[in-house]
Amino acid sequence: MKRLVPVAVSAIAVVASVLVPQTVEATKHDDFVIVGHRGASGYRPEHTLASYELAARMGADYIEPDLVTTKDHVLVTRHEPEIGGTTDVANHPEFNDRKKTKLLDGVAVTGWFTEDFTLAELKALRAKERIPATRQHNTVFDGHYQIPTFQEVIDLSKRLSKELGRPIGIYPETKHPTYFRQQGLPLEPELVRTLNRNGLNKKDAKVFVQSFEVSNLKALDNELRVPLVQLTSSVGAPYDFVASGDKRTYADIVSAKGLREVATYADGVGPSKDQIIPLDAAGKLGKPTSLVADAHKAGLVVHPYTFRVENTFLPADFDSSASPNDSGNLFGEIAAYRKAGIDGLFTDNTDIAVAEEKEAR
Repeated sequence: MKRLVPVAVSAIAVVASVLVPQTVEATKHDDFVIVGHRGASGYRPEHTLASYELAARMGADYIEPDLVTTKDHVLVTRHEPEIGGTTDVANHPEFNDRKKTKLLDGVAVTGWFTEDFTLAELKALRAKERIPATRQHNTVFDGHYQIPTFQEVIDLSKRLSKELGRPIGIYPETKHPTYFRQQGLPLEPELVRTLNRNGLNKKDAKVFVQSFEVSNLKALDNELRVPLVQLTSSVGAPYDFVASGDKRTYADIVSAKGLREVATYADGVGPSKDQIIPLDAAGKLGKPTSLVADAHKAGLVVHPYTFRVENTFLPADFDSSASPNDSGNLFGEIAAYRKAGIDGLFTDNTDIAVAEEKEAR
């Protein structure tokens, strides 16, 4: 296991107006890690090269590609294997026969799945906004961007690192690894090959690898020299636990005992933010749990998800209005979590996270 030293960061509560996104060359900030969640998905359709590039130009330390695979075993970036909600595949009659119902982590899902398409076929599709009712402004970019390969994301990060004069890291997530293994298309071998091929499987590479499952991280710990992050959720359990009959849940993983176990194979934990500060009955931030302190005691960094500017995603005490799609006080929410000692965060709004970090110094 590759050991990281967690950095507890305090912050001053900041209340400020939401910034207009700007593509600027940001200066390097401190050890606090800002991850462009699926790129700058508050401003561009997620998991597109345009989204990743905008996040980097706004100042993200890392860009986050979710990895799935094609039929010809090429890693591409999509939020889920099912792509009906994030591409225009339904408008392609030549692919009507690809629509299927499959069990995805035990749940029946109907749609089009990446593993039923070759890379060439996926490249014929175009991305679209996943939550258009919330981010209607993003829909103006629908139909303009292809589905990127993992290699294209790496190439982009290298190009932008040179152009911006600071390293732009990558923070890939293996999506549904048990599911893809069941399809005969495991993600991990190609992930390792791609990192090796690009000279990124080394201790000083600016790479984190993350997963909501456990067994694949344990296996990757034997093959990768980059830090690994165990993702957790406020509900449910890792699907590899479910599939194997292991009764432990994500709540067990983020217990003090569970985090000590995580530290035997990973270097960080990526919890849902409400596992750090739960909401009270009124939907406002409550009292922080011991998760951050327990993780730091185990030697783990803590990178929670997901910080978004719209009221619908914010605690009630940071809402700006009764409209769920209006922009609220993301500055204040981030400041509260930084005060709780987190070491970094995933955000759809990199510009706001970077601005808050600068004001909190």
